[in-house]
Amino acid sequence: MRIAVLGTGYVGLVAGAGFADFGNEVTCVDIDAGKVERLRRGEIPIYEPGLEQLVQHNVAEERLRFTTEIADAVGTAEVVFIAVGTPSAHDGSADLSQVLAASRDIGQAMRQFTVVVTKSTVPVGTSAKVETEIAKVAKVPFAVASNPEFLKEGDAVNDFMKPDRVILGTNDARAAEILRKLYAPLVRTNDRCLVTDPISAELTKYAANAFLATRISFMNDMANLCERVGADVEMVRRGMGMDARIGNKFLFPGVGYGGSCFPKDVKAVMSTARDAGWPLKILESVDAVNDRQKHVLADKVLRRLAGEAAVQHAPGAQPLAGKVVALWGLAFKPGTDDVREAPALTIAQRLLAAGAEVRAHDPVADKTFPGALAQAVDRALLSRFSMHEVAYDAAKGADALCLVTEWRELRRPNFQKLKTLMRTPNLFDGRNTWEPTEVRELDFYYEGIGRK
Repeated sequence: MRIAVLGTGYVGLVAGAGFADFGNEVTCVDIDAGKVERLRRGEIPIYEPGLEQLVQHNVAEERLRFTTEIADAVGTAEVVFIAVGTPSAHDGSADLSQVLAASRDIGQAMRQFTVVVTKSTVPVGTSAKVETEIAKVAKVPFAVASNPEFLKEGDAVNDFMKPDRVILGTNDARAAEILRKLYAPLVRTNDRCLVTDPISAELTKYAANAFLATRISFMNDMANLCERVGADVEMVRRGMGMDARIGNKFLFPGVGYGGSCFPKDVKAVMSTARDAGWPLKILESVDAVNDRQKHVLADKVLRRLAGEAAVQHAPGAQPLAGKVVALWGLAFKPGTDDVREAPALTIAQRLLAAGAEVRAHDPVADKTFPGALAQAVDRALLSRFSMHEVAYDAAKGADALCLVTEWRELRRPNFQKLKTLMRTPNLFDGRNTWEPTEVRELDFYYEGIGRK
């Protein structure tokens, strides 16, 4: 099948390379000529395990190509996926300007019946808007469908190749049949393909992410309660997870969720709900709890190194002046270099504002984090921030070490070595990865999230 994908970001690149790997002829389009040229050379602009090899293989097999010419890609395509950005506007709603512009371009370029599919995460009603924009300029028949992605960063290639469900939202029977045919090789052993109307498909994506975000914020709130009443959240989590109605996934407390999906999607569905006259009070709390949770680890460091009063220090005060804090892990989760809405940004900002020197390490996000931090803090504060290629180098002379992202290589460090490197052995485990008894027996001070 001939496919065009507009947008070579995270979703578009994974989908384009994935469809090509199943024998389809795929053309990915991007307006950035430099990016297209790099992709042609096999250079991947994002970190995602397995994606570079997938792209390079299918380019070599001439099933996958990249271009800046929309007309060239769309003119011969049977299916066109819209996978452009939908950033949050100032009020939390999704900015659809790129989606609607792509729709008009597609409408002008189509030369045969074409199924136009929104792959980007879009608010309820977007399919109708896409259809309207295409109809203004199209000279051939077409159909519109919604096909939301459910890819986990760090495991996106596997998620695409072996999807646990495929949602196809369309009111056109011909479009549904074409898309079923396209996805057939991916669901041969697990035919969980749901065809529904476009609005339901669009809302399913938001509802799924919002529910997962709710579980995370709920457990973070429970963890903070555990600390105040003397319970251990690890025991609470295990006990809850044994209930088959609840299950044990997304019950791990931490420093809050981040990334490109959960924060944006929660805000977008809240905006949709307000516009519909039915505010989602639970999600408003989920969002607020997550914002608060990103400060918890910094609060613990301030309290330990400078006393309770330092947690609410006045602007300009520097209770951590002369202190060194190491941050291990900066990406919002392991397996990605994505630092969008990453808790590490909030933690680093708080610590720098309090006067600390911050020494950071991440095995992948070392290139993306400094730029994001520079946009979040005053330039003067950046003089006290440094990146370190080796995790132990970041810990040298530290008064506290915070585990923010639980990369595999950070889960079992040499604690004896760590103790000799640090100035004072204070560990703050933002992911409850280390065993409290073990590190305390080595004379570390240890605090997790909701742990005894």
